[in-house]
Amino acid sequence: MNHYAKPISEFTRLEKYLAPYGTSFHLGGHQTLFGDCYDEDHYTLFLQSGTLSINRQQDDLLVEIVSAPFILGLNAGMAGSGSQYTLITQTPCTGFYLPADDTRSHIQQAHLWRDAFCWLSWNHRMMEVRDRQLVGNNSYSQIRSTLLDMAAWDETLRSRVGVMNYIQRRTRISRSVVAEVLAALRQGNYINMSRGKLVSINRLPAEY
Repeated sequence: MNHYAKPISEFTRLEKYLAPYGTSFHLGGHQTLFGDCYDEDHYTLFLQSGTLSINRQQDDLLVEIVSAPFILGLNAGMAGSGSQYTLITQTPCTGFYLPADDTRSHIQQAHLWRDAFCWLSWNHRMMEVRDRQLVGNNSYSQIRSTLLDMAAWDETLRSRVGVMNYIQRRTRISRSVVAEVLAALRQGNYINMSRGKLVSINRLPAEY
């Protein structure tokens, strides 16, 4: 059993029930979802196709790039604060959204709390994985983990996202250090890059 696999069945049941109550969206790449209203109101968003980035507003830290199927904001507003994140499409995206209070009301009516809890539990697990990769680790370990994550992306996404920019925005390691490590890995034939984009990883040494 893959404990890191998305709970697709739960997503599908939630999507099927909630879609009729939502507002659909179709966006091209590099567009912001919701705009300023996302800070004031609380929404649940279902990403049905495409990829988007989640950016922390206070310092523009790149929290993660996520791909469909994905749900954001099942518990939005429950702590009384806004999202404090900016969502930017990386590829064309489709999906729907609805007020988070309505989401929870519909979930209650349809007895779908188990599905919602499974999704939230999976999302929490993914954040724990991210913390293990980045918190308290040295610069090389953070760069290595981020490269391995990028290698798991599909080719289309890798061709759109610059390695240097992604690592620097996700880790806040200085650009000079990231550039030095990437140059050494390329020279040692550990990674293959083209025009600043990751093509493939041959293997990555555990230590720098």
